Amino acid sequence: MAKKDKKKGKLKQKLTDKYRLVVLNENTFEERFSLKLSRLNVFVLGGVFSIILIAVTTVLIAFTPIKEYIPGYSSSKLKADAVKLTFETDSLKQKLAILENYTKALRPVLTGEITSEEIDSLEIQARQSIIDESELDATREDSLFREKIDKETRYAILNNSKSNVKIVFFAPLKGSVSQVFDANSKHFAIDIVAKAGTPIKAAADGTVIFSGWSAETGYVIILKHDKDFISVYKHNGNLLKEQGDFVKSGEVIASVGSTGELTTGPHLHFELWKGGYAINPTNFIDFK
Repeated sequence: MAKKDKKKGKLKQKLTDKYRLVVLNENTFEERFSLKLSRLNVFVLGGVFSIILIAVTTVLIAFTPIKEYIPGYSSSKLKADAVKLTFETDSLKQKLAILENYTKALRPVLTGEITSEEIDSLEIQARQSIIDESELDATREDSLFREKIDKETRYAILNNSKSNVKIVFFAPLKGSVSQVFDANSKHFAIDIVAKAGTPIKAAADGTVIFSGWSAETGYVIILKHDKDFISVYKHNGNLLKEQGDFVKSGEVIASVGSTGELTTGPHLHFELWKGGYAINPTNFIDFK
């Protein structure tokens, strides 16, 4: 027992013994710097320095682009390319299915299973099934009903007495509103939840000034309208228009998706700007 206490005492003495680290001028032997140290201080300082170094390295890897150079981490560009290839693959599958159905329908004709007389009879039936264009002419009641529906879904946000131009905005998507316009929290938009793949329509006549990918907001399309209005559509699943295209009000320009790092699920992030200032879309458009 005494030996153990003696060994503990020697170990404690070794850890707490003071040493002086002195830096001297080699020519004059003048003391430039001195520091009192002990083994215990060296161990503590070394441990603290190691912990700080590990923490800094972890933060740099987790929150900076440096992680893209480490094997096992995928870059944002790689993710964007993967999403784009997924949509292209889906489009190719749809085109292949259409081609297979066309080939299947054409095979009986090429193999002779359907004779020319049967083809002629099918053509006659098809002609007889065509609706007379005069039957599609709208009656007065139909016109009034359509005008009533337009008034319910469209709202004029500009009616200048000095100009005959009237801008009418159309609801780009019908669905439940998950987040409203809030300038205080810098949410200059309205979020509309809908099923993935639901068509998104142009809010008004305009020109596509941007159609592409953003790491944070995914597939984005931006339209420029008359009177310096701009509408923005973010987190789309697919884009159907390219930059420079002119679109009409109500024309399908994209589909609902959940792309981008800031997405919270399938929805449309819709913004409306006038002269460089964000405006609340719900003041002019009914999204219900």
